[in-house]
Amino acid sequence: MLKKITFVILALAMTLPVLTSCGGGGGAQVIKIGLDIPMTGDIAYVGTQSKRAAEMRVAEVNDAGGLDVGGKKYTIELIIEDNESKAESATAAATKLITQGGVLAIVGPQSSKQAVPTGEVCNENETPMISPWSTNPNTTLNRPWVFRACFLDPFQGPVIANFVTNEFGFTKAAVLYDVASDYPKGLAENFRDAWEKLHGAGSVVAFESFTTGDTDFSAQLTKIKGTDAEVLFTPQYYNEVPLIVKQAHELGLTQVIVGSDSWGDPKTLELCGDACEGLFFSTHYAAEGATGATKEFIDAYEAKYGETPGDVAALTWDAMGILLQAIQNTGGLTGDLAKDRAAVKDALGQIKDYDGITGKMTFTPEGDPIKCAVIVQIKNGKFNFYDQACP
Repeated sequence: MLKKITFVILALAMTLPVLTSCGGGGGAQVIKIGLDIPMTGDIAYVGTQSKRAAEMRVAEVNDAGGLDVGGKKYTIELIIEDNESKAESATAAATKLITQGGVLAIVGPQSSKQAVPTGEVCNENETPMISPWSTNPNTTLNRPWVFRACFLDPFQGPVIANFVTNEFGFTKAAVLYDVASDYPKGLAENFRDAWEKLHGAGSVVAFESFTTGDTDFSAQLTKIKGTDAEVLFTPQYYNEVPLIVKQAHELGLTQVIVGSDSWGDPKTLELCGDACEGLFFSTHYAAEGATGATKEFIDAYEAKYGETPGDVAALTWDAMGILLQAIQNTGGLTGDLAKDRAAVKDALGQIKDYDGITGKMTFTPEGDPIKCAVIVQIKNGKFNFYDQACP
C-alpha cells in the first residue's frame, strides 16, 4: 500500500511541471524555456551576451501579450542555469532543467566543448535543444532532438581557406589551436584539410597546439616563425586571441593572422585593441552597416546595454526566435510535457526559410541550418563586413 501511495505522489509531482509549463488544467499559461549558458568561467562574457539577447526576446513577446499557440496566449518564462564554461557543469545544468525545471526546450550551450556532451543528454531525455553558437558537427550528429542556429565547421574551414587563398594568394599556412577544446580542435582540422586540398599535402607547414588555460604561446609562435608560413590561422576565443596576436607581434612574426567566428565578440576588440586592426575572420554576421531587422536588434541592444552585440548575442536572438516559431507551429500544446516536447522537436525539423538577423535558415534532417558565412575585417576598432560565402 505504501509503495502504491508513493508511486501516486511521484506521478503527481511529475505532472505539476506540465500543468504550469503548458497551461494544462487550470494552471497558469506559462511556457518554460531553459537557458544553459556560461555565466562564470573562461568565457563568462559569452553567457552575459546570451542572457541579454534571450531576455530581450522574451520581453518582446511577453510585452506584446504573450505567445499565441493554437489560439491561446502563453507567457514565456526563462530559466537560466550557469554551466561555468565546463562540459560537466553544462550536462548537469541540462539535466536539472529537464528533470526539475520542467522546461519545454533548452537554448544553449554555446561553446562546442559544452554543447557536444549536453546534446547527448538532451537527446537521451527527448528534450529539444538548440545551440546558437556551437559549430562542431558532433553537437547534432545522430541526435534528432538537437538543433543549432549557426553554420558548421566543415563549411567554415573551407570558407576561410578559400578567402585567404583568393585574397592574398598564399600557399603556406600555420595553425595554432587549443587541443583540449572541441571547437578549436575540430575547426583547426577542417581548415588544415581544406587548405591542403587547395595547395597540396604539407602546405600546412606548422600545426601547433596548446591546452585550455595556457597564456604563454611563445614556444609555439617561435616554431611558426621559423617556417615559411605566410598566414597563421587561430580559431580561439576572445580571452586568447589578444594574447596570441600581441605575443606574435612581440616575437616579430610577419604572417597575416586570421581567425574564425569565435573572434566575433566585443571583448576581442576591447582586449586586442590596435594589435588586431586590419585582421580578418569568418563569422555569422557583421554589425557595422547592418540594415533591417538586424539593425533594429543592434540598436535596441546598444540602447539597453551601451555596446554592440557580438555574434553570440545575435545567434541567441535567432535561436530563441526559431524555437518560439516552432512552438507556434505545433498548433497547440496539450499540457503533457513529453508530448509537447516531441511536437516542438518535430516542428523545429520542419522550419524552412526562417528569416533571422544572422541570415535565412532552413534546417537539414540533421538539425543544421543551411546558411551563409561572412568575412569580417577589424577596421577602426569595429567589425566591418568584407565578403560573404554561401553553400
